[in-house]
Parts: sequence; structure tokens; C-alpha cells
Amino acid sequence: MLFKKLPILLALGAALAGCGHPSQAPAPAATAAAPPSLEGDPAHPAHAQGWVDTKLYFGLGPAGDPAKGVSEAAWRDFLDKEVTPRFPHGLSVLDVYGQWQGKAEAAPERIRTKLLVIDYADTPENRGKIGQIRSAWKQRTGDESVMMVTEPADVSF
Repeated sequence: MLFKKLPILLALGAALAGCGHPSQAPAPAATAAAPPSLEGDPAHPAHAQGWVDTKLYFGLGPAGDPAKGVSEAAWRDFLDKEVTPRFPHGLSVLDVYGQWQGKAEAAPERIRTKLLVIDYADTPENRGKIGQIRSAWKQRTGDESVMMVTEPADVSF
């Protein structure tokens, strides 16, 4: 007898399944707040064209004798006085090992090196700032050069 009523019970159950109490209705999905954005900030654009990535290599002194050459404190002083005022919106500094052979040297010298990476809008003003940084280092240390590598960059924040 139950088998004869089973189709009716299943139909009734299916019909009642769509009838829920309003207080049992699922809550509407919460709207996620938009994450903060730098869009519109010229120093940190959402997407930039015409920017470059410049790497500058600064020799600090012999790799085997950290007491000789430029100290960490002197490097930070240079960074604070010569670099940061020119590019306050951001930069990166990496400690790297390098080799350099000057004009009068018979063999390459192993040196402690700071690699400074700066991304910026490619303008004559910004290129001039890079030149000023290089000149300031050579004047301060007596080094012959500060190697520079500049490439186009696809930048976004």
C-alpha cells in the first residue's frame, strides 16, 4: 500500500521543498569591498607606459676585506642624501658580489657591490637625476664609473 502512495508522497515532498519559511531563506551574498588601489597616483600607476628600469652598480670595496672601502653607514648616508631625494617614491637595493678590472689593473678585482634598481617614467628630468647620482658617487669615492643598465619596463602597481 505504501508503494502505491510513494509517487504521491514524492510529488508532495518536491512541491513543499520550494516552499521555505522566509526566515530560512539564504542570506544575500556579502559584497566584497574593493581592495585599495593606487590608480591615478602618477608615482604608482595602475599601468604605465614609457617607463624604464635602471640598474646602477656601486662598488664598495674589496670583497675579501670589508674594513676597506665604503662602510654600510656611508652607503646609507649616500642613499639618504643623493638617491632618495631624487627618487622618493621607491627603489630597491641588493647586496651583490662583483668583479671589476680597472684600466691600470692586471686582473679583475673582486668587490662588494650594491645594486640599485629604480623604475621611473622615462623623462629627460629623471635621466638627469640618474646622471647626478652616478656623478655624486664617483666624486664621493673616486671610483672611475658606476655601471648603468637601462631597459624599457612594463610597470603596474
